[in-house]
Amino acid sequence: MSDHPLPLDGRLRFIKHKGHAVYTIDYTNCTAKEMLLLLDQIRADVARHPPKSMLIFADFTGAEVDKNVATRMKEVLVLDKPYVKRAAWIGTEGLPKVFYEHFKNFSQRELPIFKTREEALEWLVQE
Repeated sequence: MSDHPLPLDGRLRFIKHKGHAVYTIDYTNCTAKEMLLLLDQIRADVARHPPKSMLIFADFTGAEVDKNVATRMKEVLVLDKPYVKRAAWIGTEGLPKVFYEHFKNFSQRELPIFKTREEALEWLVQE
């Protein structure tokens, strides 16, 4: 294990899709420790935007979601709710279903899951 894993700053960025800014979260193959660091950064990033303005896309492919990550994610989902217009997820096959249900119930948010990045982005930007 190197001292410098994949830089986390490259995992959080805005992309343009059909003229809309989409905040993209790349959790692919993250360790639980990396997930926790990203969640703190996401929380800070999202809170800087106007209410109901954020379109968020997240890819969970191969991410390690343990109990600590699940707890922190529930908190962040609740705190982020006022800023988010829509969020779409992909790559959740490895995410325990019970965690996903807790995320939705605890945050009182719709968190639709899509099969592909393209489907998720299309859904995010539809009027």
